[in-house]
Amino acid sequence: MKQLPRIKICGLKDVQTIEAMNGLPIHEIGFVFAPSKRQVDKETAAQLIEAAARLQAAGGERPRTVGVFVNESYENLHAILAEAQLDVVQLHGNESAAFCRSVREQLKVLVWKVFSVKRDTDGNGPVSALELLSPYKGAVDAVLIDAPGGGTGQTFNWEAIEDYNKAADELGLTLYVAGGLHEGNVQELLRTYAPSGIDVSSGVETDGRKDIDKIRLFVRRVMEA
Repeated sequence: MKQLPRIKICGLKDVQTIEAMNGLPIHEIGFVFAPSKRQVDKETAAQLIEAAARLQAAGGERPRTVGVFVNESYENLHAILAEAQLDVVQLHGNESAAFCRSVREQLKVLVWKVFSVKRDTDGNGPVSALELLSPYKGAVDAVLIDAPGGGTGQTFNWEAIEDYNKAADELGLTLYVAGGLHEGNVQELLRTYAPSGIDVSSGVETDGRKDIDKIRLFVRRVMEA
């Protein structure tokens, strides 16, 4: 039986939408702490995490909760995690491997590191995915590739995924793909490149708000791929 990719729904802001996701075979729910139209504070996040803990998701388990940060200080991460007990810290900025490792080991959370991939065919220029990711081996649990800026609803050059897939596999890392995914293109992504995980945000929104019908349809498309 083909294994389904891990599914992360990102940018949740309200308890009602989370509660409506009960029974969907998702793996992670993401909350954005970085400046964004989807930003939540730690008090709101704590309530959302409580709601997520009541869900039955993939495998009958509760989904993991992921906090999205950009160049956040260690001190702020420590303070946020004390109130909002996230399972995963997702780092979108210029965080070094050493910083990722200290967060992972000292704050006792899983760490994902995000790398931007350009829309053109240059990929990362002279630097291969393996060179880019290698310093993070043992410092992070997963890597996520996204279009520059993140949360823009834009795709990147998917041809780069193959290089990242090979590098992640060699380094023992889970690879998530984000950036402009929606119900109309996710099957093409999965059938062509088969990443370990996918991450959707704007692709399941209507007028800037999460749309439970679009979330359900997106998940159905993934299961059908």
